[in-house]
Amino acid sequence: MLNLFFLLFIDLRFIDVIDIIFVAGLLYGLYYLLRGTVAINIFLGIVAVFLIWKVVSALQMELLGDILGAFVSVGFIALIIIFQPEIRQFLLALGTPGFVKRFSPWFSWGFLRFKSEQHIDLVSIANACISMAEKKTGALIVITRQNELFQTAQSGVQIDANVSQALIEQLFYKNTPLHDGAVIITGNRIKAAGCILPVTKKLDLPGRPGLRHRAGLGMTEQSDAVAIIVSEENGSISFADSGSLRKISNINLIKTLQTALHNTAEK
Repeated sequence: MLNLFFLLFIDLRFIDVIDIIFVAGLLYGLYYLLRGTVAINIFLGIVAVFLIWKVVSALQMELLGDILGAFVSVGFIALIIIFQPEIRQFLLALGTPGFVKRFSPWFSWGFLRFKSEQHIDLVSIANACISMAEKKTGALIVITRQNELFQTAQSGVQIDANVSQALIEQLFYKNTPLHDGAVIITGNRIKAAGCILPVTKKLDLPGRPGLRHRAGLGMTEQSDAVAIIVSEENGSISFADSGSLRKISNINLIKTLQTALHNTAEK
């Protein structure tokens, strides 16, 4: 066992250190791109199998090593198929001239760090929802957390404006072309409107919710975002988070949003 330790670590060149740093950066980039989505569980599972395969190979356990090696070989092909939208998104971002400038807040003297928390004007969002509920104006607002939903935002019209009550209400006004889709808010910016969301496949939802509610719930099943849904039929406000949907009173709306977003910031 001692000989194995020296075999693995004694011959460590400078280029090996650079190699390790680049691989760590690549893994972090993939993690940041996928975190907050269901795909992160698949990614972490494949990484775990790969690390176990390397340990088994170093211990010269040939049979188990061959089985895990075959799984890893097929796993990389499956990885490309499963993560095709994320890979496409990453390559499109990499080819953008402002890529480095856009992601500069996550770099500090050559080392990666986590993005700082941004203030969100929850009061304006809540007031807009309450106002639309009183007028029975249907609305679907998605507030991102770790995953910024770049691909989903591309399905709508790019807005990129500061959050304001008047703008939110105008986007969902019945005679505007964007009122049927979802508004995506990241940080304190309205990124896009009229976005298409995945619809939940649950069939046992109470109260037979409409398509707007099912889309908001589906978005929270596939990401870490939260969704606020205003019913056009009865003016009620619903809140979706982590695949669960519940009605919420006007008074508790701001408190619920603050709790959900603050708990994420602490993780």
